[in-house]
Amino acid sequence: MRILVTGAAGFIGAALSERLLARGDEVLGVDNLNDYYDVRLKEARLARLTPHAQFSFVKASLQDREAIDAAFARFAPQRVVNLAAQAGVRYSLENPRAYVESNLTGFINILEGCRHGKIEHLVYASSSSVYGANRKLPFSVRDAVDHPVSLYAASKKANELMAHTYSHLYALPTTGLRFFTVYGPWGRPDMALFLFTKKILAGEPIEVFNHGRHSRDFTYIDDIVEGVIRTLDHVPAGDPAFDPLQPNPSSSNAPYRVYNIGNHAPVELTRYIEAIETAVGRKAEKILKPLQPGDVPDTYADVSELMRDVDYAPSTPIEVGIPRFVEWYRVYYNEAKTQA
Repeated sequence: MRILVTGAAGFIGAALSERLLARGDEVLGVDNLNDYYDVRLKEARLARLTPHAQFSFVKASLQDREAIDAAFARFAPQRVVNLAAQAGVRYSLENPRAYVESNLTGFINILEGCRHGKIEHLVYASSSSVYGANRKLPFSVRDAVDHPVSLYAASKKANELMAHTYSHLYALPTTGLRFFTVYGPWGRPDMALFLFTKKILAGEPIEVFNHGRHSRDFTYIDDIVEGVIRTLDHVPAGDPAFDPLQPNPSSSNAPYRVYNIGNHAPVELTRYIEAIETAVGRKAEKILKPLQPGDVPDTYADVSELMRDVDYAPSTPIEVGIPRFVEWYRVYYNEAKTQA
């Protein structure tokens, strides 16, 4: 198939593109290569994709309507995976307008491209952050998500509402995936695993928020990519069991679905740090701090709907995934120092 992947230089986007190319799909990657984190890492991810004859790339922002329209017109994708977004919960407190431009204006440009291009299926990134102030665990896609605690979360919930509108009005099949704390090789430098590994190796103290008492449903990148591909290949139709008198938030009469995509096994932060210490071979000096604004104490994904519909089965525990990341980190940054 011809598949357009936005955020192709990002952590998930690059890994997904690599898998799609490996199975024979033609991929057009779109990314603006912004400097939210080290652009050299994004360029290094892209460098792994460019040798593929079936891969092409457009540098553009989602909010650039003309560039997005041109990408759809030239490539004529059959399916679209929208992973590009302004990421980060804490950064949304500092620069809220970036989230409106990328996650709202940008997403309407993707929806319009899908509508006019008669796309077979749009899969887009939502986030576990939409659960916000909810405390009932595990988080279920059948739960209401009306109390976001960051603008990032609000923008992701808005994406789900916008997608449903297009599914209803134009019969555009859409599937939203609520990602739960993705980690692994080639990961984002603003995420805990990257930050902790870097500081522990350098002998610097790490900041541990909520005194290490919160938990996350850490999900390994390979499990995430497998789930995205299975979802992409599973085009939704209207749910025959949908009851408008008792509506299920995760489905609709329209061709619309929302799924959690996580490991279904939350891990307390203190245990996560211990696994990093074991992989690095050094103990961490910890600075304990309170929970940060916009953060939630715990996340735990109920992935039963994704298991039922696409046979999703995450299989990588942190004891396997963290050492793989640490090994990648050592190799990548040793090579970077050598080249410098």
